[in-house]
Amino acid sequence: MKIDRRRFLFSTAIITGIPGIMSSFAKGEPVKSAAAPSGNIKVGVISQANNPEEDLKIVRDMGFHVCQLSVGTFSQELAKRLSDTLAKYDIKAVSLICSGPGRDVYTFVEGPLTIGLVPRENREARVRHLKEGIDFCKAAGIPAIQSHFGFIPENPNDALYKEFIATMKPLGEYAMKNGIEIYFETGQETPVTLLRAITDIGTGNLFVNYDTANLILYGKSNPVDGLKVIGKYVKSLHAKDGHYPTDPYQLGMEVPIPTGDVDFPAVVSSLKKLGFGGSIIIEYELAGSSREYLLKTKDYLEKLISSD
Repeated sequence: MKIDRRRFLFSTAIITGIPGIMSSFAKGEPVKSAAAPSGNIKVGVISQANNPEEDLKIVRDMGFHVCQLSVGTFSQELAKRLSDTLAKYDIKAVSLICSGPGRDVYTFVEGPLTIGLVPRENREARVRHLKEGIDFCKAAGIPAIQSHFGFIPENPNDALYKEFIATMKPLGEYAMKNGIEIYFETGQETPVTLLRAITDIGTGNLFVNYDTANLILYGKSNPVDGLKVIGKYVKSLHAKDGHYPTDPYQLGMEVPIPTGDVDFPAVVSSLKKLGFGGSIIIEYELAGSSREYLLKTKDYLEKLISSD
């Protein structure tokens, strides 16, 4: 989930649509918008917010009222502009995506050495950056900060696991003191490992951004089964699709919803059974995301949410 790795949704070029991205969807007339989904589950998108007045207007104009955000730099001036713009457009910011500084490599070989707070390199700088992000969340009225925290070791006796827990405890306490939650984005660890880490850190403000595709792309879990383990901690969900890895050195392949291995009807059904009242955030990292893809996927997900 590295910020500069994502091709965020709302540049002028992207919002006009990227040719070919919709080839996996049925041909024909555009699907009419689904009825408003029942219950409290909302569908949203990921957006930059470096220019909130422009970026969030695009979110609003496409009919989304929830989003996850990223910004390039943290400042009180930007926090105020962002807070004012969210209120103006009646948009709820679910969380602030925060990672870095330093290099992140999303492979099975270099990922454990570069991503999050598990590797020792850049750990101190990344903790400082996350604290700055927490301060920004407080100033902007964003309730949570989220990140990939790394390939958390499955062995609780591993020295890196113990160091990770010791690093996360004061970070969780800092966020708690400021009224901010921390969301772990799933994928690089099994659901059981993440459950253990949340339990061992134990600050009470740790939750999950459940990425349906990442669990598959990293080969860690079927996303329906993973909810049985970690579901009570899920506050938001990335709607993303993909295939399991067949190369032991590279992640599986991401594909458009609903053409991969994620069983979205079963995922949404499971969320309903869990009493989930959070947000489902559309994410698509292949060559950006076109307006057409976002709207068709929004319609697809809202129909699942509204179904019995």
